[in-house]
Amino acid sequence: MKSLSVAILALAAATSAFANPQLAQQKNCMACHSVDKKVVGPAYKDVAAKYAGQKDAVEKLTQKVMKGGSGAWGQVPMPANPQVNEAEAKTLVQWVLSQK
Repeated sequence: MKSLSVAILALAAATSAFANPQLAQQKNCMACHSVDKKVVGPAYKDVAAKYAGQKDAVEKLTQKVMKGGSGAWGQVPMPANPQVNEAEAKTLVQWVLSQK
């Protein structure tokens, strides 16, 4: 029974991992970002590297996705994304931080 639970959890994790790039596309994140290269904003791999090991990274970046920000990656500001609620922003941030 325990192995069935583990298998179900693994499947759920894999399913959500595949859904996150789709969510990023749906919420227009990919208009300015890509996984592995700078577009207007930084590559998600660069974001993951910059915030690796920071305990408050998920909360900090979740707020930045929703409210926007500037200065962390140069002079081009990141606009707020009113299409993203807090749960979606957190899901996106966790996915971005998993990029290596």
